Amino acid sequence: MANRAPVRTNNSALIAMIADEDTITGFLLAGVGNVDLRRKTNYLIVDSKTTVKQIEDAFKEFTAREDIAIVLISQYVANMIRFLVDSYNKPIPAILEIPSKDHPYDPAHDSVLSRVKYLFSTESVAGDRR
Repeated sequence: MANRAPVRTNNSALIAMIADEDTITGFLLAGVGNVDLRRKTNYLIVDSKTTVKQIEDAFKEFTAREDIAIVLISQYVANMIRFLVDSYNKPIPAILEIPSKDHPYDPAHDSVLSRVKYLFSTESVAGDRR
């Protein structure tokens, strides 16, 4: 372990989060949180007072930032901005939908899973033609 190369912080990528307070708190306790010099955070806590516009703005901001590699978004929050999540097609940052304490995971609404199913159905059709 002593032979490990040090992690360079200027090239490190962050994980951004858009979720309920309990989910965000868990990730912050795990060390995922970040506040930059401009006092910008890498998370948005969604509660009953959070507007859809605020969620949309946070999603657009996180996906445009070059220092973010993954955006974790609670699935019920992603459903509020489903048109944005489904239309996002860049590989980085990756968008991952996660369950929350009060809203269980529903694979029928997961954008990544639906894209994988589409790819496999396309490949299976193409494979049958050979």
